[in-house]
This record gives sequence, C-alpha cells and structure tokens, in this order.
Amino acid sequence: MNELDFAFIGQRIKEIRTEKHLTQEYLANVTGVNVSHVSNVETNKVKISLTLLVNICNALNVTLDYLLENEYNTATSVTEKELLNTIKGMDSAKLETLLRIAKVL
Repeated sequence: MNELDFAFIGQRIKEIRTEKHLTQEYLANVTGVNVSHVSNVETNKVKISLTLLVNICNALNVTLDYLLENEYNTATSVTEKELLNTIKGMDSAKLETLLRIAKVL
C-alpha cells in the first residue's frame, strides 16, 4: 500500500479553507489545536492524525472522500488513469462538454 500524500492533503485543506474565507485561527479553534499546528498540517511539516482530519472535514463542512479525492484511484488501465488525471483540472463547463461527447460515443 502506498503512503498517503500528506502534502496534497495539507494543500487541499488550505485550498478549501481559503475558498470558504476561513482563517487558520478559526480552524484551530473549532478543531482544538493551535494555529501553528494547522499551519504545519497545511505546509506538510507534520502528518495529520485521523482524528484531526475528521474534525477538519467537519469544520470545513466537507466529506473525507472529497478532501482525499486524490488518494482514490479506481482506474485499472493506463488509459483510464490518464483520462482521470486529464479531467481533474477541467472546469465545470469543460466537464459538461466532455460528458456530452462521451454520451454520444
């Protein structure tokens, strides 16, 4: 089993937190840790515990699988993996267009 990508997890936490206009101080207060620990998680200076990860998901109002989406890879072929990697960066308009094209095929 591969190790979790803690850098990605921290980056994702920061991304979601900033999109919701929340501060590290807010996240620290609602999860019961100090601000420096939140900063260290976001910058991959420490590995996040499962308990804190769940608490952060609750504080950010996101699911664990949403936060860890990069860790799930159910694709089996090289083509499927490449397709998944390609669509990850697409905006919603492009994804909708791609879906319509795929349905035609």
